[in-house]
Amino acid sequence: MDILLKRRMHVFSSNKRAKYSFILFVFVALVCLFAPIIANDKPLVLSYKNQLYFPLLHAYPETTFGGDFHSEPDYKDPYIQELIQQHGWLIFPPIPYSYNTVIFDLDAPAPTPPSLKNILGTDDQGRDILARLIYGYAISLAFGIILTVLSSIIGIIAGALMGYYGGMFDLYAQRFIEIYTAMPALFLVMIFSSIIEPSFWWLLLFILLFSWVVLVSAVRAEFLRARNLDYVRSSQALGADNIYIIFKHILPNVMPIVLSFLPFILSSSITLLTSLDFLGFGLPVGSPSLGEILVQAKNNLYAPWIGICAFVSIAFLLSILVFIGEGLRDAFDPRHIKFNRHLN
Repeated sequence: MDILLKRRMHVFSSNKRAKYSFILFVFVALVCLFAPIIANDKPLVLSYKNQLYFPLLHAYPETTFGGDFHSEPDYKDPYIQELIQQHGWLIFPPIPYSYNTVIFDLDAPAPTPPSLKNILGTDDQGRDILARLIYGYAISLAFGIILTVLSSIIGIIAGALMGYYGGMFDLYAQRFIEIYTAMPALFLVMIFSSIIEPSFWWLLLFILLFSWVVLVSAVRAEFLRARNLDYVRSSQALGADNIYIIFKHILPNVMPIVLSFLPFILSSSITLLTSLDFLGFGLPVGSPSLGEILVQAKNNLYAPWIGICAFVSIAFLLSILVFIGEGLRDAFDPRHIKFNRHLN
């Protein structure tokens, strides 16, 4: 392994807050990745008349299990469960509710407080808060990661061209970005959402129009510095193509700076999506999201467990992302890299 990479990993791991935050983030990401297996109102697997069925992967008609209808059965229905158990068995996920499952056999009117049946309680529509929180995390992370990757690609290309070529191109590009960033991005996204029915991909496109400028200034500054270094001038003297120099020689040396920005961009993307969902301009109604849980907390002040869950879940996710960003920033800062003999 490269010596410099070892030193950076050592600096990052020596930051206990960043190290444990990264472990927690990996755990959360794995839970979100396997959300349909962890929280679902369909059995993971069932056996009926010595034949295995996988309802998560395939929709079976109710008549398959001795029912009366040709539509997909409600596996939480005691009647359907009794039909299956007469000739087999079924295994539900650890949380036997999906994000849109309405629980009809509650002990009290919804929203109900936390219990052994619903660890974080239910919302005012009788849906399990923990299941909606898991799926809300999954959507938020997927949205944030995709937006971070796309905006970083555009921002890196724009900043690289501005910093490498400089001159009038850089001057006009800076003026354009100054005017572009002066526009109220949140309000414009809200206007777009009120005109076009919002969806995951439409929101991603709208926010991408304004989020790509975050990395431009940092990448531009690094390219302005690097274009006058000896190895770049040597490549130019040898006749290397400018695009080749930008992406082959300079960009690898700039990437450490970019990586330290990514967790902060990810956290801001999740915050923006949560804000839009809370204001009613985000994902379609009924979609699981962190902002929707905040709306539930606002509308049900007499159910404090919803507000506590919303605050803790959002604060937890954003905190670990910020701590990871701080660890990466220190790891790629030359002042924090100590030349330890044990790492050589």
